[in-house]
Amino acid sequence: MQDLTLVMAQLDPLVGDIPGNADLAIETVREARIEHGADIVVLPELFLTGYPPEDLLLRPSMETRLRHARAHMAEKMARDVMVIVGYPGRREGHNWNLAGVLYNGQWLSEYAKQALPNYEVFDEQRYFSPGTQPLVIEHKGAKLGILICEDIWAEAPVRQASLAGADILVTLNASPFHQDKPAERLQLFEQRAREVGLPLVYVNMIGGQDELVFDGGSCCVDARGELMVQAPHWAVGLMPVQFVREKGVWEPRPGETQAEVAPEEDLYGALVTGLRDYVNKCRFEGVVLGLSGGIDSALSLAIAVDALGAQRVHAMMMPYHYTADISMEDAAEQARLLGVRYDVLSIEPMVEAFNESLAESFAGTLADTTEENLQSRCRGVVLMAISNKKGLMVLSTGNKSEMAVGYATLYGDMVGGYNALKDVYKTWVYRLARWRNSQSPAIPERVITRPPSAELAPNQQDSDSLPHYDVLDAILVRYIEGDMSAEAIIAAGFEREDVYKVVKLVDRCEYKRRQAPVGVRVTRRGFGRDRRYPIVNGWQPGD
Repeated sequence: MQDLTLVMAQLDPLVGDIPGNADLAIETVREARIEHGADIVVLPELFLTGYPPEDLLLRPSMETRLRHARAHMAEKMARDVMVIVGYPGRREGHNWNLAGVLYNGQWLSEYAKQALPNYEVFDEQRYFSPGTQPLVIEHKGAKLGILICEDIWAEAPVRQASLAGADILVTLNASPFHQDKPAERLQLFEQRAREVGLPLVYVNMIGGQDELVFDGGSCCVDARGELMVQAPHWAVGLMPVQFVREKGVWEPRPGETQAEVAPEEDLYGALVTGLRDYVNKCRFEGVVLGLSGGIDSALSLAIAVDALGAQRVHAMMMPYHYTADISMEDAAEQARLLGVRYDVLSIEPMVEAFNESLAESFAGTLADTTEENLQSRCRGVVLMAISNKKGLMVLSTGNKSEMAVGYATLYGDMVGGYNALKDVYKTWVYRLARWRNSQSPAIPERVITRPPSAELAPNQQDSDSLPHYDVLDAILVRYIEGDMSAEAIIAAGFEREDVYKVVKLVDRCEYKRRQAPVGVRVTRRGFGRDRRYPIVNGWQPGD
């Protein structure tokens, strides 16, 4: 009987920090060798550059920097352990997405990713040429078939590695999260392992990068497709897989696995991870946000505290004439519950000064949304002033449902550097708030149960302007993620008036969304990399 310890290194690199990522790889392998007796350590796809490096890949110095980093790794890496790590490389006049194999100071082989995704958030054909050849490398009697991310989805590279004599399939990944994605992946791994009768090791990245967030969940399934080992979601760390060879076949031993979690917990983990990495990697001191007493800002505050700690979060209540007493009470109570700094600053003097200054220009007109938007814009100015003075990033708090239909004010409540709820539908905001309260008190119950309102006019409610959120979100999911036409949505059972109102608003408000803060994509189709619609166009909704 032979045995082999493969360690899955589920790490969070910083895009562009090639020397820092190389040092992280060196330290990780040292730890894996000492703590787990690793024979093999596998790191994620494009680890040395971080993922996605986008047009950094086009910088003339990219290959030089990578060459220096790889030489440094060869010199400093722990001996007697094989390291498989992802990086880009220019070879024979082409750019490739590579997995390199390092052992005892020597780079032994490189594998070029064959299946280059060019859909949703992926744009790899802009940067890379596809590989054509398998790579099977032997270490301590085990033949490892190397694959990179999309290769596992394409089927052909998997069969190619199997036919080339692989005993174990090893895939390096930078697979972004969206809702239901972890279950889809695991189902695919089980299927691929059964198809070729080989165990499969999947090593994923962790952390947030602009609008993408990576959930980890690195795992190993056996040749029958049964889950044997799984690393946690939303946590950096090392997870060993023990292989034994009996009767000429390498089998993974059962190890740690993760209990199935509620969808709310998984989504909340994505939002916390995305915000934490954005703030920390951009080196902000912390965040400041407007706390209105409403559900969106309340959930945003809870996410911020869980991501950064209460000491790095500053909440501002900025009341005006239409701010209800219960909003003031609930905001103060939540700030107390979570232990954040909480200040109250009335915008009344600012709004009145604007109204007075604009009185002559507005003469002969009736009050409308212009005056409502002034309130929101005064709040935006206050938040940006605090941001400038204290080095805190403004956290915007609008949800996906509102951003879809333009129920937000440019240079007002859309002010900010990041929006944790950018890709979260309103109905999910409520689900997440209830789930968060089930863990520990974080949001006053009245915030969750009262009707939502922007509080920019007397007795205002969101339902005055929009369909109820359960209806609105059902239409939005079909139109944005399902690409269904207005008529098809109507045929699915929705009111014609509601459908046409919603889809026209979505189309009309593209210009607003282009100016909105970044936030992580957590649905199948967010506003950003994977939904690129023209601002100026003559398209008519319908068929």
